Amino acid sequence: MNIDEIEERFIALESLAAEYERTLKDLNQIVAQQALTIDRLQREVFFLAQNFDSSGQVRPLSEEVPPPHY
Repeated sequence: MNIDEIEERFIALESLAAEYERTLKDLNQIVAQQALTIDRLQREVFFLAQNFDSSGQVRPLSEEVPPPHY
């Protein structure tokens, strides 16, 4: 193997490593966005669970629990 072939292989490996790095950054962004979406959906489910009864009807305001007073 001569120096030109070694250089070509090295350049190919650098390109591959750069591509993997870009892919990893893209996947990290996707995971971060999904985590935000999951957090938002969990808050929405909690809100819905607090404001609807077991039959799926909205609870009347008279059944609403007042916030704690400090």
